[in-house]
Amino acid sequence: MFTDRQRELAYLNELLTRRRPGPAQLVLLYGRRRVGKTALLMEWAGRSKVDHTYWAAEKEPADLQRRKLYARIQNLPLRQAPLFDNWAELWDAVAAIIGDRRHILILDELPYAAESDPATLSALQHAWDAHFQHSNLVIILCGSQVKVMESLQTHQSPLFGRLTGQWYLDPLPFSALREFFPDWLAEERVALYAVAGGVPAYLNWLDPALNLTNNVRRIILSEGSMFLAEPTFLLYDEVREPQSYLATLKAIGLGHHTLSDISNYALIATSHLSVYLQRLQDLKLVERRLPAGTAPAKRRSSRLGRYHLADPYFRFYFRFIAPFHEYLPFDTERVLDRVRLELRGFVGATAFEDLTRRWVVERGAAGELPLRPTITAAHWSRKVQIDVAAVDWENRQLLLGECKWGEGRVDRSVVRDLIDRKATALRQELPDGEAWRFHYAVFSREGLTPAAAADLRAQGGLDVSLARLDAELS
Repeated sequence: MFTDRQRELAYLNELLTRRRPGPAQLVLLYGRRRVGKTALLMEWAGRSKVDHTYWAAEKEPADLQRRKLYARIQNLPLRQAPLFDNWAELWDAVAAIIGDRRHILILDELPYAAESDPATLSALQHAWDAHFQHSNLVIILCGSQVKVMESLQTHQSPLFGRLTGQWYLDPLPFSALREFFPDWLAEERVALYAVAGGVPAYLNWLDPALNLTNNVRRIILSEGSMFLAEPTFLLYDEVREPQSYLATLKAIGLGHHTLSDISNYALIATSHLSVYLQRLQDLKLVERRLPAGTAPAKRRSSRLGRYHLADPYFRFYFRFIAPFHEYLPFDTERVLDRVRLELRGFVGATAFEDLTRRWVVERGAAGELPLRPTITAAHWSRKVQIDVAAVDWENRQLLLGECKWGEGRVDRSVVRDLIDRKATALRQELPDGEAWRFHYAVFSREGLTPAAAADLRAQGGLDVSLARLDAELS
């Protein structure tokens, strides 16, 4: 199913109307595996009505790669395509074929071509300089090895200075889950988002006719399931020493978030662990979080950082599946028992809190909040833990939010604790704390009791139920 991606399609369409630096374009589009890069590009190329060629490199000899690319451009059977001794010869031939015609050329999994022949990128650079930059050709370079694709933009890359655009493709937003699971309630979709996030392939693998528990039982945990192999598969394609990276991810997934705690659990020296963590951050699998109340000047040097899994399925996998891997797929009840016991808390602490912060970012950018926050995150210290803290440092304003995913309406004690205790504790930690203006919000699954709502209204606070969150998140 192809859904959403309106921003991305608008960006790609704009490439076809650009006149600067010229009608020719050399654009990087990359992102993690399964995120829908190929589907997006094929959808766009088909809608554009422009002649296009799609080619994906494979792990095979470079002369075979070149032959396949030529055959694809000419629409020939492979046996009829000539062999080329090098990429320069191939690009000369391609330039002669395309000439001044408007054409889209999508080169997918480009890192595989570069692995087979180190001269691949240099040859493309020379072909761009000699042939394509003054043509009507739009070249899209696509790949899933995030670090390799990002390196194409650096000074060391032969393509440095030639690229005319780049786009990192994120997973789909929460709102897109409605199209995949149209009959599911909002709370069911939030739980699904905690498990699969917005990765289109994962959403397509699951069955909307089953509830989440049965999707876990029959699809995620089934023998031969792609879900069971996914974390290892993704890592083996990106890193050496995957076992050390897996141990690091498992430690974080089980709740160890500081450098020392991760080191002690994974039995990896902190000097080595820092390298692994940086690589995992480069791959967008791990993120380092700081308390929202950390002053901008101190954020780079702060030692308060905690490491969290950035990918929802990795969170789910390393929390619920990895600890029982030796029992799968023959004893799925062990996993299901843990899912039944801990899923509600897991959803509240991951997907629901993530979505509330996203709501604050979107509403703040739209000018619909009493402040325009520059940082929106959780805040923690020895004295206080706050689920959502949105900070406007310039104007000294702060929005404090409490998230409640439990059953039933949130009572007055939660509102009073946020306003009386948590706000007071945070004010004491801020520089010139008395000069700050505080705003409040309570995010809940089922809303507030009348007494809680009245107390929150008296402070000008925001009562954001799941129904509102679901309706307003874009």
